[in-house]
Amino acid sequence: MIEYDSKADTLEHIKKVNNNINSFCRGMLVRASIHDNSKLEEPEKGLLDEMTPILKDLTYGSDEYKASLERLKPALQHHYQNNSHHPEFYENGINGMNLFDLVEMYCDWKAAVERTKDGDMTKSIAINELRFEMGPQLANIFRNTINKM
Repeated sequence: MIEYDSKADTLEHIKKVNNNINSFCRGMLVRASIHDNSKLEEPEKGLLDEMTPILKDLTYGSDEYKASLERLKPALQHHYQNNSHHPEFYENGINGMNLFDLVEMYCDWKAAVERTKDGDMTKSIAINELRFEMGPQLANIFRNTINKM
């Protein structure tokens, strides 16, 4: 009878998973270093200079918030066309995104919520679940992540 010791195979598996996670993290670090750079140039910067102080005092998803976004429309259209972490970048929205896009989107939503009046990540997810026709499974994953960061 041949004795099999799984230790070497398990260690090899652990090493491969470690390499995959490190590769993913390197990809996310690159994205973090260039996140929203398009906001620093026209046509986005001027409108953001004007509207950001106003948006800070509004509740995300409110009628006033949505009306203010109309003024930002040219900047937002440019932004969405140049940043794949927004569902609007893709013809089929969230369904066109990859895991890198989703993680960056979640982090972006969290940061955005923190700079609005009455920011609430749970509410933001609920609003965006409808807005982007996000499936319940992904919405639950996002909700389950709130207290992990």
